Amino acid sequence: MGPPAGTVPLRGGAQRPLESAWRAHRAGSRTDHVVVVLPSLNLPGPVLRHFAERLPGLEHRYLVDMLALPRVPGAQLAFVTCQAPAEEVLDYYLRLCPADQREDVRRRLHLVVVPDLSPRSLSVKLLEHPALLARLRQLVGDRPALVEPWNVTDAEVEVGERIGAPVRGTPPRLWPEGYKAAGRRLFRELGIRVVPGAEGVHDVEQLVRAAEAVGRDHPSARAVVVKHDDSCSGKGNLVLPLRDEEGERLGPTGLREHAERLPQDFLDELHHGGVVEELMEHPALTSPSVQADIDPSGRVELLSTHEQVLGEDGLLYVGCRLPARRDYSAALARTGLRVAEELASRGVRGRLSVDFLGVPRGDHWDLPAVEVNLRRGGATHPFTVLQALVPGRYDAEAGCYRTDAGDERCYVAGDNLVDPAWTGLKPSAVVAAVEQAEVAFDPRTGLGVVLHAFPMLAIDGRIGLTAIGRTPEDADEMQAATRRALHSLVSAR
Repeated sequence: MGPPAGTVPLRGGAQRPLESAWRAHRAGSRTDHVVVVLPSLNLPGPVLRHFAERLPGLEHRYLVDMLALPRVPGAQLAFVTCQAPAEEVLDYYLRLCPADQREDVRRRLHLVVVPDLSPRSLSVKLLEHPALLARLRQLVGDRPALVEPWNVTDAEVEVGERIGAPVRGTPPRLWPEGYKAAGRRLFRELGIRVVPGAEGVHDVEQLVRAAEAVGRDHPSARAVVVKHDDSCSGKGNLVLPLRDEEGERLGPTGLREHAERLPQDFLDELHHGGVVEELMEHPALTSPSVQADIDPSGRVELLSTHEQVLGEDGLLYVGCRLPARRDYSAALARTGLRVAEELASRGVRGRLSVDFLGVPRGDHWDLPAVEVNLRRGGATHPFTVLQALVPGRYDAEAGCYRTDAGDERCYVAGDNLVDPAWTGLKPSAVVAAVEQAEVAFDPRTGLGVVLHAFPMLAIDGRIGLTAIGRTPEDADEMQAATRRALHSLVSAR
């Protein structure tokens, strides 16, 4: 028998029911409660090591959660991070709040800094600091409370136990439901088409057999993508060619030679499981996604559809656009909702996304499903920005976000606006440049650019943004204007 509804199973018994805290954290709520934002990227070691330098910036993306505080006057928000945000950054977000509420919002924001920049999950590091856990425990007290993690593993569950607050998200025992192979199996069970390929790949021999099968069944395929089961943001994905440089089909020997040349650490991680899929190619190929949330009782809310923006290799996530194309957004939303409802019936909770590919086929779009992500992702904080600053909701059938006043809003967002020449730019200078370019967010119109992930400026000249416009073209121009504004700072040095 499973745990009670609205709880997450723990080693020492069920947590305090989550439902009351979740209901307290709604717009207009004056119920005294605590939300602990724990942006702990609890992922396999190779992925964490890849993001090592950028971990503070990835954590600070979720500082935008404080923008919701003016609409939830009863909330205390504790933000846990490995690096304290600069006061100028906090001041920037406070200026996005109504002037008469800024002091109150700052008073209700509690920063908990874990002084450890090592490439480990924030939760693991927090558990090594009893004094910080005690501080969080004291803040929670007897009030309704919840932990909002990036994803949920045993470490996040233990943090919740230690501070007396339930964790909102998928129980750790169900984390494998989000593996690449599990997602493919789920899609097939629901009758949803998947990208051609195979699961259960653990070594070079299995990889070669799976790649051979794709090439045999789909003669036009040029290559396959090999994916680790447990990975994110395109990390853990590599391309294996099916043809040689002259375009001739590779046989088993040629495929094996290419497979054995894959990085050894990639092959080592593949032992834990992976999938092989056809590398889908088309000049108009898209990568749409559905974002949903499952409440503690198991009710599914479809939040949005997005177009994922991928890097030049077509594998690495670099940003997103809201909404997805009108050509297929309604059908996409319906399919994503079916997947989320099935996952909810299995005990999945909290934020999730379902990724697809969009392939034009004459007068219609083919939308094979790719994977499920049982966590926050790159589209989570931009949508938080939009909902906090321009309240409204996504209209799934119309395929657009409508404000409470009935107006449409679009955005382009990401954490990868980057130029090495920007390295070392001060956050205050970047904010001022965006303001001078007249594209900074304007609360009166509900339009403009909101910046995030400031610590990455000091590392490699990278900054995140959400550019909110009336149309996709408006949002694109705001992003371009932001880039020009940052270039002007460099030329003025």
